[in-house]
Amino acid sequence: MDAYTSFASVYDTFMDNIPYEEWAEYLVDLLKEYGISDGLVLDLGCGTGNMTELLATAGYDMIGVDNAEEMLEIAMEKRAKSGHDILYLLQDMREFELYGTVKAIVSICDSINYITEEEDLLEVFRLANNYLDPKGIFIFDFNTVYKYCEVLGNQTIAEDREDCSFIWDNYYYEDEQINEYELSLFIKEQDSDLYRKYQEMHYQKAYNLDAIKGLLEQSGLEYITAYDAFTRNQPTDESERVYVVARERGKCVSED
Repeated sequence: MDAYTSFASVYDTFMDNIPYEEWAEYLVDLLKEYGISDGLVLDLGCGTGNMTELLATAGYDMIGVDNAEEMLEIAMEKRAKSGHDILYLLQDMREFELYGTVKAIVSICDSINYITEEEDLLEVFRLANNYLDPKGIFIFDFNTVYKYCEVLGNQTIAEDREDCSFIWDNYYYEDEQINEYELSLFIKEQDSDLYRKYQEMHYQKAYNLDAIKGLLEQSGLEYITAYDAFTRNQPTDESERVYVVARERGKCVSED
């Protein structure tokens, strides 16, 4: 069962509690802190394009990459409504390709955790370093081991909406540091009182900051700092989401 297939159609419904505007403001502030107030930015793991659209509104020229065709179809519907000139690419984060370099790359909503093998995450970081402008900035977030162990792991989450509902069973495997999501969706069929059931499996890897730092160093990227999400505080043992700022390293800066 593939992730984000049936779920794509109701993803925004169940994510309507996410304060995307506040998240975008936080992200834009970080970008501007490193001198990036405009230019080409890649949203890696863009999903249905919520953050991509907000960054476009903030004045950035956006590219969105995701490997879920159903999610990108929704993102492109939003693009048609907003009129933003966003390029969407159906690609796997582990092997994405761009036509040139970008000023910044962002990856939020724990897209990084979906990379469950460290060697694959290392490749993501290498590609990011390759496609960033000289001294370009990579900002990403990840869910922590604490969140999977103490908040999500072995918990059941359920929501019931007018036209859809879900049951989300979480199983955290501590030895492998893998969180398994078993998602059961019940979506009302159009012009009917009947609901169709869909099932998907999602897997996320729990990373700690030391592991992330090590992979960044191996990839060629320069680790700059990390924050407890949506603050400028250093992460703690009870941080649930951490934001990391890294910088391109290795390219020569033109003096022209």
